[in-house]
Amino acid sequence: MNSFAISRTAVRGEGFQGWGHPLFAIVMIALGVIGLYTGDFAGVWQRIPIDPLPGRTFFAYATAIVELLTGVGLLFRASMTVASAVLFVFLLIWLIVLKVPAIVAVPSMEATWLGFGEIGVIAAGGWILFARHATRPSAITGRNGVRLARCLFAISLPMIGLSHFFYANETAKFIPAYFSFPLFWAYLTGAGSLLTCAAVLTGVLARVAATLEAAMLVLITVFVWTPWLTPAPVNAGQFTAFFISSAIACGAWVVADSYRDSRWFAQQLP
Repeated sequence: MNSFAISRTAVRGEGFQGWGHPLFAIVMIALGVIGLYTGDFAGVWQRIPIDPLPGRTFFAYATAIVELLTGVGLLFRASMTVASAVLFVFLLIWLIVLKVPAIVAVPSMEATWLGFGEIGVIAAGGWILFARHATRPSAITGRNGVRLARCLFAISLPMIGLSHFFYANETAKFIPAYFSFPLFWAYLTGAGSLLTCAAVLTGVLARVAATLEAAMLVLITVFVWTPWLTPAPVNAGQFTAFFISSAIACGAWVVADSYRDSRWFAQQLP
């Protein structure tokens, strides 16, 4: 079998553990393509704390190239190890450099924590891919790396969930008009993220909770952020928002896939 082929065997677990991995890769490719097309960063999700940023265009293209190449690399077994390592470092830098300064500057604003939480979920997915495909054992790879990534996932979720309570009216405005009681859905989805955090950290119904969280984020992406469901003309910004939401959902999906070898209702450590 060609080592560069994406086979059914790989999807069943030899190369991929579930569909979160390949979809995560495809989303990173899409973000890279959009970045190369626009020549800019991905909107508010990549808000640069230094403005104006010297060499902004260069860094924007460099970011897009990293996203594109690591996404492609994740699809082939021959390059998974290198691609997952580069993507993990990239996401970690993205998280620390772009999101931590905002928290330090305005710790009382929940929106700054929301930004960290969203990228934290993406980084958790990237960490699991890195931990699973790293060839050299270390404290952040293998089973221990997966557990740490699940913890990052868990602590990121309250930052997202609480935003649905702090900004309930704003969240409700994103609920499609054909859903009745938008505030109910805002509170329900926020509560879902908080409960998933508790489940993952305690190990009680962790696989069930992580899977439901991933499914919820996929549905939010479909019903809230899908560009072609909006009546207004579609632009690059809408596609960026869609794929960033997709990246968050896929990050959660990769975390859920990491429980595939566990029984659904077994209690276990994160």
